[in-house]
Amino acid sequence: MLMARIHSYVVRYDSGFAPNPFYGYCTLATCKPSIRRGANLGDWIVGSGSASSRVRRGGCLVFAMRVTETLTIDEYSTDSRFELKKPYRTGSRKQSCGDNIYFRATPKEAWQQRDSFHSSELGTNHPEHVARDTGPNRILVSNQFVYFGGEGPKFPANLRDSQGRSLCKNGIGLTIFDDPQLIADFELWIGSLGVSGYQGAPHEWLSLRR
Repeated sequence: MLMARIHSYVVRYDSGFAPNPFYGYCTLATCKPSIRRGANLGDWIVGSGSASSRVRRGGCLVFAMRVTETLTIDEYSTDSRFELKKPYRTGSRKQSCGDNIYFRATPKEAWQQRDSFHSSELGTNHPEHVARDTGPNRILVSNQFVYFGGEGPKFPANLRDSQGRSLCKNGIGLTIFDDPQLIADFELWIGSLGVSGYQGAPHEWLSLRR
């Protein structure tokens, strides 16, 4: 059995799209191709807030999900559990940010893209997004997650690995941790928060209210 790891990155655009924490599952179906390609069952995906002047959420937890299932894009598109994650751009904010955006009639045909956050302004396929999103034909799914959006707690200062690296990511890129003590401390902290599932609105939703 592979040892669990933590994949830590900054959620630059916290809109409810990637990750999508709605309808009982947290899913990573677009963006972050390296994470979707490399994460194993049991691994944690941890997203921290952006420190940009526009967001000012550096050092805060946006979400944490344990990968409990992986699907191909075709499987995700046709699975009835994720029907509500298909985007409805003129619906509510939650409906508009659906991440179940790719489909095709057969595996030999080109990907089609539902009108979504990654479509062109006219609602048609955006070639760059299509290529990046479908590069790894893999969707990460979790029913063991907590999502705080723009209202998450600060990371404890002691969440560091044996090399002194902070679990909380700052700046671009991805850091993968495999330090057993850090993972144990992180899981203890997440458990101590006493909540799970969707807890707060994405930062971009909150900024629209101000």
